[in-house]
Amino acid sequence: MADIDITALAFNVTIPEHLRWRDERRGEEFELQSITVRLLADGSLAAKAYGKPVAGGRGAYVSFAVRRDPEIDALIAEAATQASRRWSAHSGLA
Repeated sequence: MADIDITALAFNVTIPEHLRWRDERRGEEFELQSITVRLLADGSLAAKAYGKPVAGGRGAYVSFAVRRDPEIDALIAEAATQASRRWSAHSGLA
């Protein structure tokens, strides 16, 4: 098989209620509820937090920088470890 160029792997992790935070974009407040983590080709991780408007409605799901905090960092690291186990145990296309 030819060399396959995989540039990133990604997964989503739910932010537990006690670790969620709020941020503002264009005058609207959002609650951050999930983090998308990417394993880059060099082995490092990149992450973005996503949330919904606190006021409700049909607002877009918007990305924000991940808040740097020891508990958030630990959540991302443990999620990456669990994701790697799942990737290695995959059973092929369904």
